[in-house]
Amino acid sequence: MTTTPVSAPISILLVDDQTERAAMVAEQLTAAGYNLLAQLSSAEGLLFQVEKHRPDIVLIDIESPDRDILESLSVINQHNPTPVAMFSARGGAEFITSAVEAGVSAYMAEGLSAERVAPAIEIAMAQFRSYQHLRESLQRTQQQLDERKIIERAKGLLMARKNISEQAAHQTLRTLAMNSNSTMRNVAEQIVAHLQSPAR
Repeated sequence: MTTTPVSAPISILLVDDQTERAAMVAEQLTAAGYNLLAQLSSAEGLLFQVEKHRPDIVLIDIESPDRDILESLSVINQHNPTPVAMFSARGGAEFITSAVEAGVSAYMAEGLSAERVAPAIEIAMAQFRSYQHLRESLQRTQQQLDERKIIERAKGLLMARKNISEQAAHQTLRTLAMNSNSTMRNVAEQIVAHLQSPAR
Protein backbone atom coordinates (compact mmCIF):
# COMPACT_ATOMS: atom_id res chain seq x y z
CA MET A 1 0.00 0.00 0.00
CA THR A 2 1.45 3.36 -1.01
CA THR A 3 0.84 6.55 0.86
CA THR A 4 0.75 9.99 -0.62
CA PRO A 5 3.49 12.15 0.90
CA VAL A 6 2.18 15.05 2.92
CA SER A 7 3.66 18.34 1.78
CA ALA A 8 5.27 20.47 4.46
CA PRO A 9 3.34 23.57 5.50
CA ILE A 10 4.41 26.85 3.95
CA SER A 11 6.97 28.52 6.21
CA ILE A 12 6.59 32.24 6.82
CA LEU A 13 8.72 35.07 8.15
CA LEU A 14 6.41 37.83 9.39
CA VAL A 15 7.45 41.49 9.59
CA ASP A 16 4.84 43.69 11.27
CA ASP A 17 5.49 46.88 13.24
CA GLN A 18 2.10 46.84 15.02
CA THR A 19 2.33 44.56 18.06
CA GLU A 20 -1.37 43.78 18.48
CA ARG A 21 -1.97 43.24 14.79
CA ALA A 22 1.17 41.08 14.52
CA ALA A 23 -0.02 38.86 17.36
CA MET A 24 -3.43 38.45 15.73
CA VAL A 25 -1.95 37.68 12.31
CA ALA A 26 0.54 35.24 13.82
CA GLU A 27 -2.30 33.41 15.56
CA GLN A 28 -4.33 33.30 12.34
CA LEU A 29 -1.38 32.01 10.32
CA THR A 30 -0.72 29.23 12.78
CA ALA A 31 -4.42 28.32 12.94
CA ALA A 32 -4.53 28.17 9.15
CA GLY A 33 -1.73 25.61 9.12
CA TYR A 34 1.18 27.83 8.15
CA ASN A 35 4.57 27.41 9.81
CA LEU A 36 5.48 30.76 11.39
CA LEU A 37 9.27 30.72 11.63
CA ALA A 38 9.82 34.14 13.18
CA GLN A 39 8.08 37.42 13.84
CA LEU A 40 9.92 40.74 13.47
CA SER A 41 8.73 44.15 14.61
CA SER A 42 10.83 45.95 11.98
CA ALA A 43 12.81 45.24 8.85
CA GLU A 44 16.06 45.73 10.73
CA GLY A 45 18.13 42.59 10.41
CA LEU A 46 15.85 41.20 7.69
CA LEU A 47 18.78 39.97 5.60
CA PHE A 48 20.14 37.96 8.51
CA GLN A 49 16.72 36.54 9.41
CA VAL A 50 15.99 35.40 5.85
CA GLU A 51 19.41 33.74 5.64
CA LYS A 52 18.91 32.12 9.05
CA HIS A 53 15.36 30.80 8.60
CA ARG A 54 15.13 30.34 4.79
CA PRO A 55 11.35 30.95 4.73
CA ASP A 56 9.12 29.97 1.82
CA ILE A 57 7.75 33.52 1.87
CA VAL A 58 8.17 36.82 3.72
CA LEU A 59 5.05 38.76 4.74
CA ILE A 60 5.64 42.45 5.40
CA ASP A 61 3.09 44.85 6.90
CA ILE A 62 4.77 48.15 7.71
CA GLU A 63 2.85 51.34 8.38
CA SER A 64 5.40 53.58 6.68
CA PRO A 65 7.71 51.52 4.46
CA ASP A 66 10.90 53.32 3.44
CA ARG A 67 13.86 52.98 1.12
CA ASP A 68 15.88 51.01 3.68
CA ILE A 69 13.53 48.06 3.50
CA LEU A 70 13.61 48.17 -0.31
CA GLU A 71 17.42 48.05 -0.23
CA SER A 72 17.28 45.00 2.03
CA LEU A 73 14.75 43.30 -0.24
CA SER A 74 16.87 44.09 -3.30
CA VAL A 75 19.90 42.38 -1.74
CA ILE A 76 17.76 39.37 -0.77
CA ASN A 77 16.40 39.20 -4.33
CA GLN A 78 19.94 39.12 -5.71
CA HIS A 79 21.58 36.69 -3.29
CA ASN A 80 18.80 34.63 -1.73
CA PRO A 81 15.64 35.06 -3.86
CA THR A 82 12.52 34.63 -1.72
CA PRO A 83 8.84 35.37 -2.39
CA VAL A 84 7.73 38.58 -0.64
CA ALA A 85 4.20 39.87 -0.08
CA MET A 86 4.01 43.46 1.16
CA PHE A 87 0.94 45.12 2.65
CA SER A 88 0.74 48.87 3.03
CA ALA A 89 -1.97 51.46 2.51
CA ARG A 90 0.56 54.30 2.42
CA GLY A 91 2.75 53.40 -0.53
CA GLY A 92 2.24 55.54 -3.62
CA ALA A 93 2.59 54.40 -7.22
CA GLU A 94 6.29 55.27 -7.33
CA PHE A 95 7.01 53.31 -4.17
CA ILE A 96 5.02 50.30 -5.40
CA THR A 97 7.06 50.31 -8.61
CA SER A 98 10.27 50.47 -6.61
CA ALA A 99 9.05 47.65 -4.34
CA VAL A 100 8.36 45.37 -7.30
CA GLU A 101 11.77 46.21 -8.77
CA ALA A 102 13.35 45.33 -5.40
CA GLY A 103 11.79 41.89 -5.49
CA VAL A 104 8.34 42.21 -3.93
CA SER A 105 6.26 39.49 -5.59
CA ALA A 106 2.86 40.83 -4.53
CA TYR A 107 2.02 44.32 -3.25
CA MET A 108 -1.30 44.80 -1.49
CA ALA A 109 -2.31 48.45 -1.12
CA GLU A 110 -4.16 47.57 2.08
CA GLY A 111 -3.21 46.36 5.52
CA LEU A 112 -2.74 42.69 6.32
CA SER A 113 -5.85 40.87 7.47
CA ALA A 114 -6.99 37.27 7.87
CA GLU A 115 -8.97 37.12 4.64
CA ARG A 116 -6.10 38.59 2.61
CA VAL A 117 -3.32 36.31 3.85
CA ALA A 118 -3.98 33.14 1.85
CA PRO A 119 -4.65 34.89 -1.50
CA ALA A 120 -1.60 37.12 -1.01
CA ILE A 121 0.61 34.11 -0.33
CA GLU A 122 -0.69 32.26 -3.38
CA ILE A 123 -0.24 35.30 -5.63
CA ALA A 124 3.24 36.11 -4.30
CA MET A 125 4.52 32.55 -4.67
CA ALA A 126 3.04 32.15 -8.16
CA GLN A 127 4.49 35.50 -9.28
CA PHE A 128 7.84 34.58 -7.76
CA ARG A 129 7.99 31.24 -9.59
CA SER A 130 7.07 32.94 -12.84
CA TYR A 131 9.72 35.61 -12.38
CA GLN A 132 12.41 33.09 -11.43
CA HIS A 133 11.60 30.99 -14.48
CA LEU A 134 11.88 34.07 -16.70
CA ARG A 135 15.15 35.14 -15.08
CA GLU A 136 16.67 31.67 -15.48
CA SER A 137 15.54 31.58 -19.10
CA LEU A 138 17.14 34.97 -19.77
CA GLN A 139 20.36 33.86 -18.08
CA ARG A 140 20.52 30.72 -20.22
CA THR A 141 19.92 32.78 -23.36
CA GLN A 142 22.65 35.23 -22.40
CA GLN A 143 25.08 32.37 -21.68
CA GLN A 144 24.33 30.85 -25.07
CA LEU A 145 24.91 34.19 -26.79
CA ASP A 146 28.18 34.72 -24.91
CA GLU A 147 29.30 31.20 -25.84
CA ARG A 148 28.46 31.73 -29.50
CA LYS A 149 30.35 35.03 -29.58
CA ILE A 150 33.54 33.63 -28.06
CA ILE A 151 33.45 30.57 -30.35
CA GLU A 152 32.95 32.77 -33.41
CA ARG A 153 35.81 34.98 -32.24
CA ALA A 154 38.11 31.97 -31.83
CA LYS A 155 37.14 30.63 -35.24
CA GLY A 156 37.88 33.99 -36.82
CA LEU A 157 41.33 34.10 -35.24
CA LEU A 158 42.12 30.54 -36.32
CA MET A 159 40.99 31.29 -39.90
CA ALA A 160 43.19 34.39 -40.04
CA ARG A 161 46.28 32.88 -38.40
CA LYS A 162 46.19 29.46 -40.08
CA ASN A 163 44.56 30.50 -43.35
CA ILE A 164 41.87 27.83 -43.05
CA SER A 165 38.14 27.72 -43.77
CA GLU A 166 35.42 28.34 -41.23
CA GLN A 167 34.51 24.65 -41.29
CA ALA A 168 38.12 23.67 -40.61
CA ALA A 169 38.35 26.19 -37.76
CA HIS A 170 35.17 24.78 -36.24
CA GLN A 171 36.49 21.24 -36.53
CA THR A 172 39.75 22.33 -34.89
CA LEU A 173 37.82 23.67 -31.91
CA ARG A 174 35.78 20.45 -31.65
CA THR A 175 38.89 18.27 -31.81
CA LEU A 176 40.72 20.32 -29.19
CA ALA A 177 37.67 20.22 -26.90
CA MET A 178 37.38 16.42 -27.24
CA ASN A 179 41.10 15.82 -26.74
CA SER A 180 41.23 18.00 -23.65
CA ASN A 181 37.90 16.71 -22.28
CA SER A 182 36.68 20.29 -22.16
CA THR A 183 33.93 22.39 -23.71
CA MET A 184 34.20 24.30 -26.95
CA ARG A 185 33.65 27.50 -25.00
CA ASN A 186 36.62 26.84 -22.70
CA VAL A 187 38.84 25.96 -25.64
CA ALA A 188 37.65 29.05 -27.53
CA GLU A 189 38.44 31.27 -24.54
CA GLN A 190 41.95 29.82 -24.31
CA ILE A 191 42.54 30.31 -28.04
CA VAL A 192 41.31 33.91 -27.96
CA ALA A 193 43.47 34.66 -24.91
CA HIS A 194 46.53 33.07 -26.56
CA LEU A 195 46.17 34.51 -30.04
CA GLN A 196 45.22 37.99 -28.85
CA SER A 197 48.06 38.23 -26.31
CA PRO A 198 51.01 40.46 -27.31
CA ALA A 199 53.85 38.63 -28.99
CA ARG A 200 56.72 37.90 -26.66
